[in-house]
Amino acid sequence: MEDFDEFVRARGDALLRYGFVLAGNAEDAADLVQEALARLGDAWPRVRKKHDPEGYVRTTMVRLHIRSWRRRRREDLVAAVPERGEPDRYGDADLWAELQELPRKQRAVLVLRYYEDLSDKEIAEILGVSRGTVRSQAARALDKLRIKRVLQEAR
Repeated sequence: MEDFDEFVRARGDALLRYGFVLAGNAEDAADLVQEALARLGDAWPRVRKKHDPEGYVRTTMVRLHIRSWRRRRREDLVAAVPERGEPDRYGDADLWAELQELPRKQRAVLVLRYYEDLSDKEIAEILGVSRGTVRSQAARALDKLRIKRVLQEAR
């Protein structure tokens, strides 16, 4: 079990950043990481011997994220909207704000394609959808981002 503790110490911050990109906030990112690591801990002897443990955790995080999206299919409602959001510790704040506006599945496809550099086939396997769905979700997401940029530049 010492190997598992070393893995968590070595890759924990990177997994938290990945969770933040997927979920859009630090709390949900921490929940994704915690749940995925709990599942990895249970499967550690098997996963350590067969393949990359980090890949297992990242795939688990994406699946958990999509599962929660499927359950809710709506954004979380809050009692009060904060005046200013939390500073973006993990990258370009403008890009993150634009990604936040995308539906969860489209956001997950873009994260897996451009952040994880996965192929359409790999993304389809992770999300449990066809390659055509991956391509259409990516195209829709990129179209939304382009339209938003054009409108902003026109102002």
